[in-house]
Amino acid sequence: MTAALIALLQVTVLTAVQADTALKEPPVLEPQVKSGELPPMKERLPENPLVVDFDSSGKTIGQYCCSLEMLMGKAKDIRMMTVYGYARLIGFTDKYELKPDILEGFEVEEGRIFTLKIRKGHKWSDGHPFTSEDFRYYWEDVANNEELSRSGLPQVLLSNGKPPVFEVIDEYTVRYTWEDPNPAFPLGLAYPLATYIYKPAHFMKQYHVNYNDRAELEKQAEDGGFRNWGAMHTALGRQYRPENPDMPTLQPWHNTTEGPSKRVVFKRNPFYHRVDPNGQQLPYIDEVVLLHGSTDIVPAKTGAGESDLQARYLRFDNFTFLKEGEEKQGYRVLPWRAGIASQISIYPNLNFKDPVWRDLFQNREFRRAISIGINRAELNEQLYFGLAKVGGDTVLEQSPLYNENLAHNWTQHDPELANKMLDDLGLSERNDQGTRLLPDGRPMEIIIESAGESTEQTDALELIRYHWEQIGIRSFSRSLQRDIHRRRFLTGETMMTISKGLNIGLATPDLNPEELAPVSPAQPNWPVWGQYTQTGGKAGEPPSLPSAKRLLELYELWRDSTNFAERESIWSEMLEIYSEEVFSIGTTREVIQPVVVNSKLQNVPQEGIWAWSPSSFFGVYRPETFWFAE
Repeated sequence: MTAALIALLQVTVLTAVQADTALKEPPVLEPQVKSGELPPMKERLPENPLVVDFDSSGKTIGQYCCSLEMLMGKAKDIRMMTVYGYARLIGFTDKYELKPDILEGFEVEEGRIFTLKIRKGHKWSDGHPFTSEDFRYYWEDVANNEELSRSGLPQVLLSNGKPPVFEVIDEYTVRYTWEDPNPAFPLGLAYPLATYIYKPAHFMKQYHVNYNDRAELEKQAEDGGFRNWGAMHTALGRQYRPENPDMPTLQPWHNTTEGPSKRVVFKRNPFYHRVDPNGQQLPYIDEVVLLHGSTDIVPAKTGAGESDLQARYLRFDNFTFLKEGEEKQGYRVLPWRAGIASQISIYPNLNFKDPVWRDLFQNREFRRAISIGINRAELNEQLYFGLAKVGGDTVLEQSPLYNENLAHNWTQHDPELANKMLDDLGLSERNDQGTRLLPDGRPMEIIIESAGESTEQTDALELIRYHWEQIGIRSFSRSLQRDIHRRRFLTGETMMTISKGLNIGLATPDLNPEELAPVSPAQPNWPVWGQYTQTGGKAGEPPSLPSAKRLLELYELWRDSTNFAERESIWSEMLEIYSEEVFSIGTTREVIQPVVVNSKLQNVPQEGIWAWSPSSFFGVYRPETFWFAE
């Protein structure tokens, strides 16, 4: 194992905080502690809790208090509490480094042997010990049970299609050993939508046929409205979408509300494993309340002061309106930045069924020409008042992989050069309206499809339509439902897609570079090639472009990599190829994301990056350290 890998992934044992009876209990828990219903804080914490670093992030020591309210637009948004809470076996810091979190530590040998060390004394939210039994239960009784896992093991538990050997070393140690390296494994544990390789065995066994009479379980499932015992086990044991209030958790807050409900209350987990530098158990905030309504009215309700912490369902064009209400409604609007690679990107479908257009889309000179035909500065001024940045669909400056040249590769507005490049491709003939003609005589008219969820994209398309008219190309927009849209580009019916850019804005070498290679049918620029990769050649078609083939080769090399230096080199080459080939056409980046914060709420960073991965939106900023100043 290299020194670089050791530095990143080596087991880290944090200095234990000696919590004692002098530590102040959260007032809301005092009655339960006095009655004996709950043990005192010292006994609730692991022997070696995780001490949250306050110094590097400028946080202040807080106080226990209160309820925090947030607005959500859909019932399934309950999952955002798991994203924001961001308690993971291994997690990213706000510097995007992988560190043990729920785990006390982990060791990696040869990139394929992972030994996980559990914190002694760590407990589930119901007070039951968290041990290796919870990992064994998941592995033997869930992951390898055909009735519960019909599609097989999760991808992060496979390396070159092969599963690991799982071992329980002792009560606090488990090991996974693959034949080949598996750098995706720790990432799968750290992502916002994590792969949960553990379950509360003591709770889940009551719903499993290995521990109960099958007929009785099936009757229980039927009475509960479930298809069978397996469906009941799955529904009642969800960790990412914590709808079952009886389900124990390791997150900072646990759900206490039986759904469906417009008001879902999450109360503090009295056995949470993180503490502040003074040894006080986190979280500071007693409860978080999710108020469900309609996505459309979230900005208005936020502006009326009905949310203590809000960014979800807010957009840049809400910023001015929200700022106007700051003083009257008692909140601050923080100008965070969006963490995606490009706020708006256009994806030519390289698998479009029309052979003439397909040949053009697969020609990088055509993709480059239409890219420099876009006036990004005008997009920035018209849509974002010049407050965003122009650039391609690649990593942001905050990423250690950032390359200034790639960020601006083929993004200059140069209609003269674009026209020449198109002429050189043999597209010099035009009709009476000045529209270029395809080799078969048809006018060059491009239909750009969207999922119909953003007026921002609609406005951008109006500007791009004018820009492309200057280079002899007509464009039209079509809005579709998301499911229909995805089916269309997979079947080759979609010419181009407008959508958000890649989720690689904050990429590090240890993140999976899968978005840069054709690996999924959900990728709008090469869905058929991605389908071929995902299905192992059972469907779709293999990539035909040498550059796309190379990206796929590099992706496979990343999956076999054993050290940080290898992954860094692979990422750099993939970013260069993707940028040079202009496989997606980025436009603007680092758009302001309004974050509305109650004026009394402390420890929320003034500046932050709003991104799904790797930061889990608020997650890496440790919401359990947020507190109210009375």
